[in-house]
Amino acid sequence: MPDYRRNRVPGGTYFFTVNLLERRSQLLVEQIDAFREAVRQVKAQRPFHIVGGSAGSYALRLDAAAG
Repeated sequence: MPDYRRNRVPGGTYFFTVNLLERRSQLLVEQIDAFREAVRQVKAQRPFHIVGGSAGSYALRLDAAAG
């Protein structure tokens, strides 16, 4: 995995986007419940709160803050 630069500031906000290669796929919409469960599991291990986000047919965007 690449060593991405990260600004590790306490209380910082992180933004990420996930895009499907096949833009006609409905995978993100069809599997949104699995994504929600994955978020719950990660939050239990590494607490954060979701500031905002959106999910479309081929892209998922999320703003999250530590703690």
